[in-house]
Amino acid sequence: MDYGFTIAAYVVAAVLFILSLGGLSGQESAKRAIWYGIVGMAIAVVATLIGPGLGLWWLSLVLIAAGSVVGYQLATRVEMTQMPELVAIMHSLVGLAAVFVGFNADLELGRVAAAFTGAGFPFPRPEDVSPEAAEFAKGFSGFAAIVAKKTAVEVSILKVELMLGIWIGAVTFTGSVIAYGKLAGKVDSAAKKLPGGHMLNAGAAALSLLFAALYLGGAGIWTLVLLTLLALFIGYHLIMGIGGADMPVVVSMLNSYSGWAAAAIGFSLGNDLLIVVGALVGSSGAILSYIMCKAMNRQFVSVILGGFGGAAGPQQEVEGEMVAIDADGVAAALNEADSVIIVPGYGMAVAQAQNAVSELTRKLRGKGKEVRFAIHPVAGRLPGHMNVLLAEAKVPYDIVLEMEEINDDFPDTDVVIVIGSNDIVNPAAQDDPNSPIAGMPVLEVWKANQVFVCKRGKGAGYSGIENPLFFKENTRMFYGDARQSVDSLLHLID
Repeated sequence: MDYGFTIAAYVVAAVLFILSLGGLSGQESAKRAIWYGIVGMAIAVVATLIGPGLGLWWLSLVLIAAGSVVGYQLATRVEMTQMPELVAIMHSLVGLAAVFVGFNADLELGRVAAAFTGAGFPFPRPEDVSPEAAEFAKGFSGFAAIVAKKTAVEVSILKVELMLGIWIGAVTFTGSVIAYGKLAGKVDSAAKKLPGGHMLNAGAAALSLLFAALYLGGAGIWTLVLLTLLALFIGYHLIMGIGGADMPVVVSMLNSYSGWAAAAIGFSLGNDLLIVVGALVGSSGAILSYIMCKAMNRQFVSVILGGFGGAAGPQQEVEGEMVAIDADGVAAALNEADSVIIVPGYGMAVAQAQNAVSELTRKLRGKGKEVRFAIHPVAGRLPGHMNVLLAEAKVPYDIVLEMEEINDDFPDTDVVIVIGSNDIVNPAAQDDPNSPIAGMPVLEVWKANQVFVCKRGKGAGYSGIENPLFFKENTRMFYGDARQSVDSLLHLID
């Protein structure tokens, strides 16, 4: 009965998780989708707590309560600008959990084997197990009870599963920590590799295979420890070798890694829901990574191997000078314009200017002007980041357009306002083959009649790449905090 209830609950939870993922594809259904996920996770936790094989029930409740408190604190304190790094650090926790579960599975495997040997029974148990050995196996509980019933082939499969979970989890852990550091500005966003570069990664991967083979051959837990250390290094070195221009891909890639780590551990534990959820996260993260690579004109395998983020050679010199403009000049152009496109970026999120931008949009549309938003797939360092901010500020969904929907309209646009964006509007992606973002599809804002760039200062963007857009004749720099700058325009719109 317990197994039947648990399986049924897991099926319901899995369906809710699938509905949650599907609903997150659209802004209008996203809120409902989040609730699907919340309910699905609640069902999964309850089913696990009251299902078969549970041990340390009260400790589980204490840990759940502690995790809930931490989660609540993070949810209420973390700003939307910090969401990319929050996602990255959460991935690291999934990876670390996979490592711990994998080692625990190996320790349980050793404990059960020692118990069988001490009682005079063979382990792993043969196909034609004796009644006495079968009865002895019933004395175990929890995960040990599952291990005690495994044959030699099943034990070998278990070792492969837990080994994969540990390796992928360790790569995910250190990779996510470095990604968090780069996104939060605590680690240099430039691509950096140790001497030897890719050969170090290849050597560490080869040694990982060696220690994996030794572990499967019964060499002992020390091989798992060394394999884990190598995986931790690979995760660190891979992400350190990826520059800031590719960090949005890294976030989705690590999301995929964490899912596969969870799936591998799900196989180890015999937990069907963990397998399903891990596969959902892993596959959706991989698909998202592919979409992101396509949006940035990157090769998926090359990004995974840490092959992008640095310049390929001497970059083109930028000629001209940046010309500043004040609020009166920007407002005058907006008052005369018939069509306006707003390009939001990470700077808008940092300044929390989305509500001011929404109010400016309302006033301009009230005057009969066509106002639309152009969203690049990697704007804000996280897919959908800008869409969420604009939805929060109640900007109508139908005027928020993706890059491929609006890029051809810039030549017929009177005014473009770029708010806190750099790399996604950088013409060097098309004009400079040696640029770190060469070939990356960008919003072609420079083709508009006038471009106003709202920026705090003259520095380069997150990836450290100079932007020729700022020096073009039809571009004016509207310096200042994004929210204060947009607020200063509101009372000047006739």
